[in-house]
Amino acid sequence: MIQITYSPEVAAARADGTPIVALESTIITHGMPYPQNVETARLVESDIRAAGAVPATIAVMEGALHVGLDDAALEALAQAQGVAKLSRADMAVCIAQGGTGSTTVAATMIAARLAGIAVFATGGIGGVHRGAESSFDISADLHELAQTPVTVVAAGAKAILDIDKTLEVLETLGVPVIAYRQNAFPAFWSAASHLDAPLRLDTAEAIAKAHVTRAALGLPGGQLVANPIPATNEIPAQDLTPVIAAAQAEADAQGIVGKAVTPFLLQRIFEATDGRSLTANIALVRNNARLAAEIACALTSQHDGSHNK
Repeated sequence: MIQITYSPEVAAARADGTPIVALESTIITHGMPYPQNVETARLVESDIRAAGAVPATIAVMEGALHVGLDDAALEALAQAQGVAKLSRADMAVCIAQGGTGSTTVAATMIAARLAGIAVFATGGIGGVHRGAESSFDISADLHELAQTPVTVVAAGAKAILDIDKTLEVLETLGVPVIAYRQNAFPAFWSAASHLDAPLRLDTAEAIAKAHVTRAALGLPGGQLVANPIPATNEIPAQDLTPVIAAAQAEADAQGIVGKAVTPFLLQRIFEATDGRSLTANIALVRNNARLAAEIACALTSQHDGSHNK
């Protein structure tokens, strides 16, 4: 059995039944520069607390799986160098060797399941990379959604990906893709893509009920809640399309592959948009955290209600 180190706040929430929302840590180590990364992490955690839940930022630190980081640990992670970026394939090795790593969507879902946390807020999921028909570069996040029973709230898939193919793979894997309060599938920095989402739900309670019902049917896996970035914070898709294309061309020219692709593209897009992409990224993560907290609270209410019948 894996030893999990819970922060005092998360341990107390587990003891008294307070709703908990899992948070990834690659956004801290690989997604944003310091000090915006730790400032954003603190804002996201405070948004979750304000909505009535407890945040549980997840990371592996010196071989220990941490579920919930106190402020000092957040600060240390935000400034750490050479932190591994962990997914399903390498999480166990990092823990076994006493390493330090931040968790991707897939790794965070695994840790959340171990900790009994049903809801997880992130920025955007990984997916099918552009040119995957020759590179076979497809994120493990998609398969994790198909097998690990966690509801993931994201602003869609990252806009640097092939969103059409990402949705196709999610459909093939049987993952429910639920747009929140709109029909279009959101595109990360943009509120809508050119694609319709397969499903739409308009309340946190309905999303929580779908989560419970999926478990009752004995279906494996979780569900993806695609929550659009607030309109006031979005970058229109037509502005981003040429920027993403140029960044992808540069990555291809430099032979950048695998886990290095996403941080490279995000940095180039940050530079090309004069920082607008980072501002939008912070806004969408906070927006997802608020919705995830509402879903976690609704799940707790539904469980309490069923136990009282």
